[in-house]
Amino acid sequence: MAVKYYSLSKNQLNFCSRRDSFCPFGGIAINKLLICVFLIFTPALHAHHSDVGIDMDSILAFEGKVLDFNWRNPHVYMIIETTNEQQELVEWEVQLGSVSTSIRRGWSEDSVKPGDEVTVRVHPKNNGQRYAILETLDIAGQRRLTSSIAVPDGSAVSTSVAGKWIADESSFPDYPGGYDGLFRALLPLNEKAEQAAADFDPFSKANPNALCMGRPVPGAFVSTNLYLMEIKILEDQNIIMINSERDAEERTVYMDGRPHPDQETLFPKGHSIGHWEDDTLVVDTTNFSFHRSPYQFGVPSSTQKHVIERYRLNEYGTRLEAEFMLEDPEYLTGSMTHSRTMLYSPELEMYMNKCEPESASRFLGS
Repeated sequence: MAVKYYSLSKNQLNFCSRRDSFCPFGGIAINKLLICVFLIFTPALHAHHSDVGIDMDSILAFEGKVLDFNWRNPHVYMIIETTNEQQELVEWEVQLGSVSTSIRRGWSEDSVKPGDEVTVRVHPKNNGQRYAILETLDIAGQRRLTSSIAVPDGSAVSTSVAGKWIADESSFPDYPGGYDGLFRALLPLNEKAEQAAADFDPFSKANPNALCMGRPVPGAFVSTNLYLMEIKILEDQNIIMINSERDAEERTVYMDGRPHPDQETLFPKGHSIGHWEDDTLVVDTTNFSFHRSPYQFGVPSSTQKHVIERYRLNEYGTRLEAEFMLEDPEYLTGSMTHSRTMLYSPELEMYMNKCEPESASRFLGS
């Protein structure tokens, strides 16, 4: 099979990333009139482990044959056989999103089959290994996959903060790089944090995400652009549960007035207590275990980390006004704050798919 590779410049990539643009495989020129008949556009599928180590500023495009389509968490994977510039058969491992986000894009485990002839545009690993994150996919034979994630229309009404919620992405700026891009933009790092990030190798077993360790608070909050958050009020138990599809996280918030435990008692997800300030749910979380890279780009969080979240239903009952404040004196020079609006989403199904270590570690390579 004759294969052509294209590495796009950052300016060309920015053009191609516009939702109303099509990008050709038949040449370097960017021309909106060159319609790629089978090409679908998908917003970049943000990496579970981080975009660190992936060249997100360029795109490699090639054709090939699917050898394997692996429907697992935290990532769906394809193995694609193609030929290199020397016309030798090679295999590329291509990472997609999680099972839950793939389902919301209209994909299923039968969407791609071994033997399918495909054309892909990917962000390659920057160390030369044949591993990449998918940007776009088309399947020969005019079989197209949908690209957009199902979101509610914003008309459903709730009577409390309880329910399923997903972020209204228009309510906060677009931070390039996805999950870790937001933290890069907003965390006020001190020198110790900057050095830790510089020393971090995302393709080593020091990366907690390769071990399914997850990202503690406010990880689920920041992930609501892709993953549902669910708040359950269990009044008879004096607790509130805050659950997230991402890593199938279930967090208990104690509402019975208890204090945090002593500072030596630590938890991977921290210890959360809550109270009401009028109609606002306030959640205070401390007692975190040390985490090597909760923000996905190598900055750790210490046992001194402290997070306060606030959730308030708007006057129409259709949206949750949410914000958090994060401080960690060991790695930050001040506090980080972030707010967003979340849409009430009772019609969406929660997919609490647990992380599988074998799948989670595939990005490490050999």
